[in-house]
Amino acid sequence: MIKKNSNRSGTEVKVLAQHIHMSVFKARRVIDQIRGRSYEETLMILELMPYRASYPILKLVYSAAANASHNMGLNEADLFISKAEVNGGPILKRLRPRARGRSYPIKKPTCHITIVLKDKSK
Repeated sequence: MIKKNSNRSGTEVKVLAQHIHMSVFKARRVIDQIRGRSYEETLMILELMPYRASYPILKLVYSAAANASHNMGLNEADLFISKAEVNGGPILKRLRPRARGRSYPIKKPTCHITIVLKDKSK
């Protein structure tokens, strides 16, 4: 589920993806590399990173840039990532059957990813 929110008063665009099936630590490893970088540099970094977490983050950055250009008329070349954070979501708890009628808990973590793009020309 992707929620989009654009701030009309300033020149920032906020994008929030909730319930991404991924550990918070794995997503933070990718987010820490792109925080504060320009839009084009971020796209290059995310496309070349070998981590699975880079694909949903790349989709979010694309979505935020599309919202900025379509809804607010901003130029994509002037955008940079001003804020990027990953918060923990609900944990899906499942049971794995084991020997002798016992069970073993499986925890499937989720996370919420927030990215804010700002215009550096204004």
